[in-house]
Amino acid sequence: QLQASGGGLVQAGDSLTLSCAASGRTLRGYAVAWFRQAPGMERSFVAAIHRTGNGIYYGDSVKGRFTISKDNARNAVDLRMNLLRPEDSAVYYCAASPSVITSNMRNQAAYASWGLGTQVTVSS
Repeated sequence: QLQASGGGLVQAGDSLTLSCAASGRTLRGYAVAWFRQAPGMERSFVAAIHRTGNGIYYGDSVKGRFTISKDNARNAVDLRMNLLRPEDSAVYYCAASPSVITSNMRNQAAYASWGLGTQVTVSS
């Protein structure tokens, strides 16, 4: 079971940290990704971290502003979001899978487990 948390209402330029926590399983050895979906839009890739922790991937629109990290002690994956923009407003979902090949890290179909989303709203 995955649970995303940390969303909220912030102003443009602010920061938020989302967390994806797992219960009943360890995220060690799992690839974990964040996706987001704005109203009327398709779900899109935000960031992912390889199961080894050595490969990190970002969507073009968040590169340089967002940072994904895995905390094995907390059994969680965090998404630190800086310099938030109104266009970052969306429901953010985390997803995990034990076996995602490098070329599929940005592909939501590669992830077997999904958590409920957390709403992020950025006001201008």
